[in-house]
Amino acid sequence: MGLALYRKYRPKSLADVVGQDHIVNALQKAIKTDAISHAYLLTGPRGVGKTSIARILAHELNGLPYSDDATHLDIIEIDAASNRRIDEIRELRDKVHIAPTSAKYKVYIIDEVHMLTREAFNALLKTLEEPPAHAIFILATTEAHKIPDTILSRTQRYTFKPITANDTAKHLQSLAKLENINIDDAALALLAEHAAGSFRDSINLLDQLAGQKEKITAESIQQMLGLPSLATVNLLLSSITSGDIVALLGSIDTARSEGVQAQLLAKQLIQLLRSQIIEGQLQATQKVMLLLDNLLKVTASAHPYAQLELSLARYIAKDDAPTANRPVQAPAPKIATVTKQETPAPQQAPVIDIPEPKPPQQDIESVQGDTVDPADYWQELLKIIKAKHNTLYSMLRMAEPVLDDTKLTLTFGFAFHQKQIAQAANAQHIAEVVTKIIGKPIQVVCVVGEKAAKTATHHSVQPAVKHEKSAPLSDVSNIFEGAELLE
Repeated sequence: MGLALYRKYRPKSLADVVGQDHIVNALQKAIKTDAISHAYLLTGPRGVGKTSIARILAHELNGLPYSDDATHLDIIEIDAASNRRIDEIRELRDKVHIAPTSAKYKVYIIDEVHMLTREAFNALLKTLEEPPAHAIFILATTEAHKIPDTILSRTQRYTFKPITANDTAKHLQSLAKLENINIDDAALALLAEHAAGSFRDSINLLDQLAGQKEKITAESIQQMLGLPSLATVNLLLSSITSGDIVALLGSIDTARSEGVQAQLLAKQLIQLLRSQIIEGQLQATQKVMLLLDNLLKVTASAHPYAQLELSLARYIAKDDAPTANRPVQAPAPKIATVTKQETPAPQQAPVIDIPEPKPPQQDIESVQGDTVDPADYWQELLKIIKAKHNTLYSMLRMAEPVLDDTKLTLTFGFAFHQKQIAQAANAQHIAEVVTKIIGKPIQVVCVVGEKAAKTATHHSVQPAVKHEKSAPLSDVSNIFEGAELLE
């Protein structure tokens, strides 16, 4: 049986490690200056060299040559996934005080240390607090957040980073030459991208392809991994852009017939949409963000292809849905204005167009008549909101409204009220109700303080309820909708 490539070409020294220069340089300097710590913690994603560096470090600390099949009595490896109980750690604690047989240090490598039980961690902590001078611990994990802070604070932590696609492709190319594997650059780039920063995964994929006699191309890798072809992805994007839902479903059926996994197709679409946003070809609208969020759910879905179809179909259907439910706008009434002053207008908060959640339709339909007198719009708005949303009404009645041609500015005395009303769903709901009342599109802007109301130059209508700032109990009553004074 042949040796797997990832084991055959595992680094034998710190100098051989690829893609983790920041860690290699720090460890080499520590060894050279004899600045040795009693405990190291190696964290990072899988397949980036944590275990390899732990083994190399254990040997180089002792001045021993390292090979993949070498064993030494003073270098002990423990797999915490299968030795996670307190009994194993107690045994370690009992033996750690025994001096090394022939090496300078006795080194304990604990892989996947986050798998230890709480009791086992407590037993390990006692050893890390008062370690013997001849003992060194090297802990490795992919989930550092599961390690107690008491353990973390007693180690030197080194965080590994995912290997870049460029470094991975170069390393695969050198291995392919050594193994006489005929593979083109496009295929190497695809392998590096699919490995997602894991050296081990990329080398395993190359090992899987090594037996092919013909030249390995990107197309052969796509078939092996079940990745969608470029033509399939382009056809799918074209149907999404054109809004043709029939063509969309046909493209998805084509991908399914090619054996493409829905999860991989969703991942490919996410990467393409992200690239288009970065390059300025696509705007990061709320609709696009919602699509990306739905595509992320494909992986966790019990029916991934159904989730994929539904996510893309919803994206297309949203272009038509709002027009059917949008209220008919009556001719805009004339609103009296005052002489424009030179005082600069208050800074407006950005208005975000979010298609969901839509305001309850019955609230808008409850408005009587096409339009009302602008002077009465505020009381009409409060009445409608109170009927269905009492909590929203209790905060909205605290506002001082200023209405101009296209904007309703709501000034609040408290930041809490302003933040709640300024939420996209609440602001959109209020805007649609006001639009129905006065018969013209209105945007809602929420601010804190009285500056905006004083500098406004347009027609202003004051609410029936005003703040009584002189009485502290009145302020509390206004905020919390009622207060009781206990004598």
